[in-house]
Amino acid sequence: MISPCNNIISDEQKKTVDILSLPVNSLTMEELLLLTDRCIACRDQLLLGVVNVAKLVNCRKDVELRSSLMEADIVLADGLPIIWLSRILGNPLPERVAGIDVMYELLKIANKKLYRVYFLGAKSEVLQKMIRTIQQDYPGIPIAGYRDGYFDESEEQMVAEDIEKSRADILFVGMSSPKKENFLRNWLNYIHVPICHGVGGSFDILAGVTKRAPLWMQKCGLEWLYRLIQEPRRMWKRYLICNTKFIILSLRAIIQAKFSKSS
Repeated sequence: MISPCNNIISDEQKKTVDILSLPVNSLTMEELLLLTDRCIACRDQLLLGVVNVAKLVNCRKDVELRSSLMEADIVLADGLPIIWLSRILGNPLPERVAGIDVMYELLKIANKKLYRVYFLGAKSEVLQKMIRTIQQDYPGIPIAGYRDGYFDESEEQMVAEDIEKSRADILFVGMSSPKKENFLRNWLNYIHVPICHGVGGSFDILAGVTKRAPLWMQKCGLEWLYRLIQEPRRMWKRYLICNTKFIILSLRAIIQAKFSKSS
């Protein structure tokens, strides 16, 4: 997607690393936050995409999900296995930039600089809990608006109109894939929000409904295991299939890369 913000993204920030045929931006958290701040200041739009193991696997068959990721201005590596694979392939990404960590950092900046934030997603009761947490932990944030994520296609325009009228500086979309990517893809040019970031199930964590993995598990790439322990019935099949497919695809990419170097 060609957006006005491309004019202020430097060539270095546009640099990508190919991960299983998907371009992932080679950015640190610090570089990303400087970029988001500039976009808010000049009211240019920046669509953030994040990719983890599940998305890497699913976007190979889900055309809409892949198109949505390809149209993002910045795609971030939200998963240590992606970082490890980039290193093995000889073109290392600088660090993991998790979607939830980006959200927390943007909340801190919004609290300090009084940026208006709109929250879209989760169940109504979860959303209400999260808003109370935001008001308590980030009292400087002007909440531009909020709406649960349970609406059908016929209601999308109404939701987009509410976001557009809110004059938000930052939009967090806490819905599952590919719904959040497709909503942003369909309505991005209408809502006129500088920073748009899909954060998946992060609203549940902010609301205290679910817990994030301990730091040591995050650093070891075991957040998926922690989530599996919390929701075994819902998550076991997803992780078994996606993780297995990712390992197979990664092995193929590694073998192909070695053959390419030797030939």
